[in-house]
Amino acid sequence: MTRIAHRLATVTALVALLALFSIRPAAAQQFLRDAETEALFADISAPLVEAAGMRPDNVEFVLINDDSINAFVAGGQRVYIHSGLIASSDHVGQLQAVIAHELGHVAGGHIIRLQSGVNDASTISIASLLLGGLAMAAGGGEAGMGAMLLGQQVARTRFLAFSRTQETSADIAGASYLSAAGISGRGSIEFFKKLQNQEFRYAIPQDNSYQRTHPLSGERVSYLQNIYENDPAWRRANDPALEARFQRVKAKLIGYLDPARALRDYPHARDDAAARTARAYAYHQGAYPEQALAEVEALVAAHPDDPYLLELKGQILLESGHPAAALAPLRRALELAPDEPLIATALGHALVATEDESRFDEAKTVLRRAVLQDRYNPFAWYQLGVIYEREGDTPRAALASAERFHMLGQHKLALASARMAMNGIGQGPDFIRAQDIAMVSEHELRKAGEEIR
Repeated sequence: MTRIAHRLATVTALVALLALFSIRPAAAQQFLRDAETEALFADISAPLVEAAGMRPDNVEFVLINDDSINAFVAGGQRVYIHSGLIASSDHVGQLQAVIAHELGHVAGGHIIRLQSGVNDASTISIASLLLGGLAMAAGGGEAGMGAMLLGQQVARTRFLAFSRTQETSADIAGASYLSAAGISGRGSIEFFKKLQNQEFRYAIPQDNSYQRTHPLSGERVSYLQNIYENDPAWRRANDPALEARFQRVKAKLIGYLDPARALRDYPHARDDAAARTARAYAYHQGAYPEQALAEVEALVAAHPDDPYLLELKGQILLESGHPAAALAPLRRALELAPDEPLIATALGHALVATEDESRFDEAKTVLRRAVLQDRYNPFAWYQLGVIYEREGDTPRAALASAERFHMLGQHKLALASARMAMNGIGQGPDFIRAQDIAMVSEHELRKAGEEIR
């Protein structure tokens, strides 16, 4: 490789730095599903979604297993929330403030506009590469290299400024949504101060924000403080019912993901619902079923008609090897919350796990309802496939597998399963569905440049 060609290759690689500022896909992350948590997201966000001019039924919240304090949007009306954000929030108002900010991105169409910012920066970058390359070809090697590097810096600075503008816009929009919903902005100020403390801890320079995708947290506190303190809702307390639900969801999440922290933060000296929930999950994760059941029995005794506590009792029994004992609490939970597909899935799982074929019809009923209510429920499809296979209905077992692999993005397996289903299912809705999955899978495989057999 010639000296000029080597320099061009090196500088061209710098263009890839722009990709570092694009939205990272969530596909590689681990999603966490929980009926109580998703119900909480829906209820605390509904007035904010309406204030943003959207319909609550059309906005989806996805919980990601990531201990960083973060939330983001990546296109459409879907908000991704990191588990670390919930675990680090002190009260429900802080979580609502972050949701309001993210809805500002959604309502502002920022993901769509992001491409405009990328294109603008890329144009500057490419132009500097071409001009620098011409200068180098004409013998001005150092001057050409300088032009290239300067162009990359200008492009990067332009993009960062664009990103900061979007963040400020989302901050202001979020403040207006909180105000319209009658929710105090205290949570927003407290959250940004949390981030500012992190910046201090990691010695992040506070003198300017020119090399950042987000404004400095101190700057955000300064311009939002006046907005919030003049709002009628500034001194309004959090809704007590939502606050109690949030604390239980937070405790549940900590117990599930970090049992040691749960037992430390929620000692036995505490007997409130959040503390017992945290310990129940911690003991269950640590394979101490007797202790876990003792905590959940106390919870159910205090709240006998709470579907999520009954679901927890059933889950502990099921996963501890007692599926028949799990049926009663799970059936009661589903009676109390008939529109919770994840509870229906748990009941279907328990019915299948008993290996009692007389219970398979009930299992099919609740699992079919679950997949109709929940557009992303691969585990329910897996359980349906188990039932069909046990019944000898191999084509529909293959269709259930095709549905599951399709949801998981495993297109080769989805295609193979869909073809198997089509070969055994006669004409009708199931055949058409298998055909649709096969066509989509083939399209995705071709788009990825993979061979189709």
